[in-house]
Amino acid sequence: MSKRIILVDDDALLRRSLAFNLDKNGYSVQTADTAENGIELVRLEHPDLVLLDIGLPGMDGLEALRSIRDHFGVPVILLTARRRELDEVLGLELGADDYVTKPFDLDVLLAHIKAVLRRFQTPPSTASEPAMIEVGDLAIDPVAHEATLHGNKLDLAPREFNLLYSLADQAGRLVTTDELLAQVWGAEYEGQSQVVYVHIRWLREKLEEDPNHPRRIVTVRGLGYKYLPQET
Repeated sequence: MSKRIILVDDDALLRRSLAFNLDKNGYSVQTADTAENGIELVRLEHPDLVLLDIGLPGMDGLEALRSIRDHFGVPVILLTARRRELDEVLGLELGADDYVTKPFDLDVLLAHIKAVLRRFQTPPSTASEPAMIEVGDLAIDPVAHEATLHGNKLDLAPREFNLLYSLADQAGRLVTTDELLAQVWGAEYEGQSQVVYVHIRWLREKLEEDPNHPRRIVTVRGLGYKYLPQET
């Protein structure tokens, strides 16, 4: 079955040509010209991936990204003509899974699409299911994809959940930034330590009493992180 992509861009020519080329490469594509229309399509169609332009009229792409991240579990690739690194980093901090800078070569975009879809694919596994973890007052059930703290369910995005599981599964031990990138993001993110820093910050905001002085997820300067169990 074709992977379903929603393309949100206010450039009508780009929408038509990109939809045509993605269709030729085996994807099922629907398009929207505004962020509002794109979000509504995501709600109705449950796509496998969203291609989202930053420079949209009205609600811009970063605001739309916030909404998609808060309400849907679909991966997002940002399309941007803005070359400032701040825009790209901000997009990743808000939950984008990748970005491509305009003008882009079709083969480059296709490679990014394949990489993101591959990371979100969950092929059947012949191995046993991963074990439930209980570390102090934290419990993680990977089968139900739920984590609780003091018995209260944590609201975690998929990447946040996987990062917390990796840390808690090795509680008390240093897990390097490179190990976390490999375990949670995959080889395509090698060297992109910024995404780990950002997701660690999000986790601290959800787990720590004082995120600025963390007791659970502690930094080992220049190396990585440790999860330290806290008792109830």
